[in-house]
Amino acid sequence: MAHAEKVYKVRNGKKTTQYTWRARYMKPDGKLGSEPGFATKKTAEDWGNEQEALIRAGRWIDPDLPRTHFGVWAREWMAAKAPRGRTNTTRWDRLDTHILPKWKHTPLNQITWFDAENWANKVGETHDDVTATQCLTIMSQIMTGAVDAGKITVNPLFGRRRSRTAAIKAKTQAKLKAKESAPASPERVLQLARRVGPIDGMHILTTAFLGPRWGEGLALTRESRGERKEPYGNGFFTCPTLQIRQEVAEYQTRDPETGKKGPMFFDLEPVKTDGSLRDIDVPPFLDALLDEHESRVKGKYLFCTRSGTWWRNSNFGRQVMRPAADGRKALPVSKGHKAREAWEPILPNLTMDLLRHLHDTFQAQIGVKAVLAYEQAGHRMSGIKAVYQHPTPEMRKERLDGLQAIYEQAMANLGWDQIWGS
Repeated sequence: MAHAEKVYKVRNGKKTTQYTWRARYMKPDGKLGSEPGFATKKTAEDWGNEQEALIRAGRWIDPDLPRTHFGVWAREWMAAKAPRGRTNTTRWDRLDTHILPKWKHTPLNQITWFDAENWANKVGETHDDVTATQCLTIMSQIMTGAVDAGKITVNPLFGRRRSRTAAIKAKTQAKLKAKESAPASPERVLQLARRVGPIDGMHILTTAFLGPRWGEGLALTRESRGERKEPYGNGFFTCPTLQIRQEVAEYQTRDPETGKKGPMFFDLEPVKTDGSLRDIDVPPFLDALLDEHESRVKGKYLFCTRSGTWWRNSNFGRQVMRPAADGRKALPVSKGHKAREAWEPILPNLTMDLLRHLHDTFQAQIGVKAVLAYEQAGHRMSGIKAVYQHPTPEMRKERLDGLQAIYEQAMANLGWDQIWGS
């Protein structure tokens, strides 16, 4: 049975007559547990008896564990996890830059939703809302791990919805307005592709009409071009495909236990999810253009630099997308550089990621059935329909016909009979 002991206060190295009470109780390992700081003997005894009752019920948590500092537990939790390289890097970036400077020395049992939400909104105001959301998500995952490890009984961040401040909402609206100011159309995409030329233009066209992610597109090889063959009527439905099996990943590596920065990783990795593992059906116009494209590129990869190496995302944006989409000034001949003509803007602020969005917009425009649209975009369809529904050849044919029609109509609207010009 629990009992209480007096703990005399000490001042200037001498024991005084003032005292508090310390609870003493039997821990599961047979050793005496101790918790100081009670004002009365009874409250100390009651607390100790409550601990022994929780121990007998199998619901006891060592009082020292909830006082573990968040930073200590965060590093222990990170060391126990083994996510993909980029996910691990993102978590450490958010921890080092935002989370640990604020929460490193905070005991787990002193973290509240009120404080975490207010802090996250300050991050959202000074940086961006996506970063703030990621920080809260990572904190919640770490706190849930603390619950699973028996350090705390409940995660105060779990399932909570953050209320944004007026400043964050204003920033979000401004970003949405900027995106809406330059809507992509198939005609503008064709103009952009022609402007950069057939090698890089083919990458742009493929992303806009088929929607591979940036890393997935870089990983496509000549061998990635396949064929779908499914029973259809009295025979088979066939169509060309691009097989998404891996992606080129680019990120700063981190030591999984300490978070210390390592060398940059720039290499092939498996795709992120099972939903990303897919065969994208290719419409006839794009299949024919890919046939021509293979004769232009060096090496095994379809979308690469002139020397056959992978593009760095930042380099492709700076050298190809930004001048082509945003426009550029004319430059005269100079040493080592030939003259270049001025380009008017076509689609300011356009990125390869937004071109991937355009592919899914095309699918919605032509009424692609949800089960097929999810599959082709590399998304997971949620709910029971994901189990019961499957794409059919009729659905696939409908999608290919629709994408072909979008391309042909855009070419007609531009008055072009070939994409790359004369």
